[in-house]
Amino acid sequence: MNWVLNNFGLILELSVEHLRQSAIAIVLGFVIALPIGWAAFRYTRLRGTVLSTISLLYTIPSFALFAVLSLFGVPYLSQTNLIIALTIYAVAIMTRSVTDGLASVDEVTRNAAIAVGFGPWRRFWTVDFPLAGPVILAGLRVTAVSTISLATVGALIGVQNLGYLFTNGAQRHILGEILAGVVAVVVIALVIDLLLVVLGRALMPWTRSTRTPRAARRAVVTA
Repeated sequence: MNWVLNNFGLILELSVEHLRQSAIAIVLGFVIALPIGWAAFRYTRLRGTVLSTISLLYTIPSFALFAVLSLFGVPYLSQTNLIIALTIYAVAIMTRSVTDGLASVDEVTRNAAIAVGFGPWRRFWTVDFPLAGPVILAGLRVTAVSTISLATVGALIGVQNLGYLFTNGAQRHILGEILAGVVAVVVIALVIDLLLVVLGRALMPWTRSTRTPRAARRAVVTA
């Protein structure tokens, strides 16, 4: 406890940096996974191959991925290397959630949108994407927690974040430092997860009750 009080400023600084690195990777992962997930949903013959290939990216050990990225000109000991690696892992998780979310949309609702003259672009943003939102949000929550946890490996390539408390605490045998890092990572993950839940309820009010989704689908189609 004394160590935490004496180094609270350091913990706060590393937490902010950790959150920044994670947030960039989460946002990039979501943006990249969205079109890939849509393509996997749209082209059913390629769906299995695309999802299997993307999922395999998550099995690549972080050190190996850092090394591979460095072969493409990314500095090995850099935040850029960490963020790109985290983004790749985020895409590996999010892509299947996007595909599953789009596949969960009621075909009757989709056909109704087509019948009233919605083009592919408008149908996606006003029908498919909103109704796939709950499944996509669930995947985004998993992605966020996973990314925040994985970001700690950045300390092993010299990146300053909460992972520093793990490596430095282990080297100096300071249990309080290690525990402070663990608690900080957990708190950040819980806060981000809660924010995503609140954001989801605000953007998708039809998920608050069992009756609303059907009404919401009718409202979307007739908009």
